[in-house]
Amino acid sequence: MEYRRLGASGLKVPALSFGAGTFGGRGPLFGAWGTTDVREARRLVDICLDAGITMFDTADVYSDGASEEVLGRALKGRRDQVIVSTKTGLPTGDGPADAGTSRSRLIAACESALRRLGTDHIDLFQLHAFDAGTPVEEVLSTLDDLVRAGKVRYVGVSNFSGWQTMKSLALAEKHGHPRYVAHQVYYSLVGRDYEWELMPLGLDQGLGAVVWSPLGWGRLTGRIRRGHPLPAGSRLHDTADYGPPVEDEHLYRVVDALDEIAEETGRAVPQIALNWLLRRPTVASVLIGARNEEQLRQNLGAVGWELTTDQVARLDAASSRTAPYPHFPYQRQEGFARLNPPLVAPAPAVAA
Repeated sequence: MEYRRLGASGLKVPALSFGAGTFGGRGPLFGAWGTTDVREARRLVDICLDAGITMFDTADVYSDGASEEVLGRALKGRRDQVIVSTKTGLPTGDGPADAGTSRSRLIAACESALRRLGTDHIDLFQLHAFDAGTPVEEVLSTLDDLVRAGKVRYVGVSNFSGWQTMKSLALAEKHGHPRYVAHQVYYSLVGRDYEWELMPLGLDQGLGAVVWSPLGWGRLTGRIRRGHPLPAGSRLHDTADYGPPVEDEHLYRVVDALDEIAEETGRAVPQIALNWLLRRPTVASVLIGARNEEQLRQNLGAVGWELTTDQVARLDAASSRTAPYPHFPYQRQEGFARLNPPLVAPAPAVAA
């Protein structure tokens, strides 16, 4: 397993990390993701550690906290071998104090996460969403207190826009608060919006990308293809409306390219999609989830080899989309591109 620095920090994380959203299995969304219990979770953790996966990511909103509970019990006796990452900020109830990142909510959420995880510190504590109702200074000063108290080691964000991230980083620097070192983002071959603004920001400001849903919300598993109905066992039947939208024709164009490269390499479609992500700028770690041992072992096959330059170019071309304003002139027009060279190799233009 390759280990990479997480943004502009000294923390080294594995190229692949494990997302524990399948642990617990409570509610309509997370119940469809998976229902892994403690015994099964221990087995998956064993496999991860044997493969060099040392970072495990969860959130308080996953299965109403059950994911954190199951993960904590699965890690019992080997806490010092792993990096524990969790998130807070999304609603966990209907009360006024059950959502957001106010000082009181952050402190309570951190204490609850520590209790459920059965640990005395969280290695990476991330804000799951931007809270427009709480001053950024209040958020940052509270995170500073949690770091100084030893309850949190590093801080990050998830699903922030560019201006929200940059404002937070600027104020952290101004007031001497801990800077965010990670941005947990959606990024996949069928969802490349991250490249247009957040990737350049991450490169400039030292934010490492921790990628969620790298298989496009379950669309790049190799089971969905042009001209075939959605497989009976696909979680998309129950969860498609919760995740990022993907137009069918765009998905099929990407899957066609993946299928071609799968024949050339002898690799599974998910392994190719994950390997493509691992080559992208700013990507520190890609979160893989698994409902069972078979899925986990297949995803582990994404490392230890590399796509060729030609294969990457073909995947880039198949997945390319026209960027929204103000980004498309920099993508299409030579004068703009000369001022701001692309971070990744430009792909041939395709229909939006």
